[in-house]
Amino acid sequence: MKKIIACVAFVLAVSALSTVYAQQGQGDPSARMAAMKQKMKDDLKLTDVQADSVSAINQEFRPQMRTIMMDQTLSQDDKKAKMQPINDAADKRIQAVLGDDLFKKYKDWRTANRPQRGGGGNGGGGNN
Repeated sequence: MKKIIACVAFVLAVSALSTVYAQQGQGDPSARMAAMKQKMKDDLKLTDVQADSVSAINQEFRPQMRTIMMDQTLSQDDKKAKMQPINDAADKRIQAVLGDDLFKKYKDWRTANRPQRGGGGNGGGGNN
């Protein structure tokens, strides 16, 4: 009987822990985006206008990127190829807002702070 109780307790504990881990990173997307925007602003010393502009540009291109990434008919190489012109267009607009020096810092920052997606690849979002 003690073994059964111990097994049930173990299963419940594992279930509770897996639920907690599953919920991490599944919070409010707007809160995550606001936190990332503030981190970008603090780390790169951006003005409010610059941070708002970069966030708005990224937000504008996000649906196109998401559509490509969710397309199960495309290989990873095809997805990268389709994403490149979108990333280039977004980067061109961001560079116009930030200027050359700050844009380089932004690209380095973006690479370092990109959320890692499954498989430990180079993450999602814009490529450099």
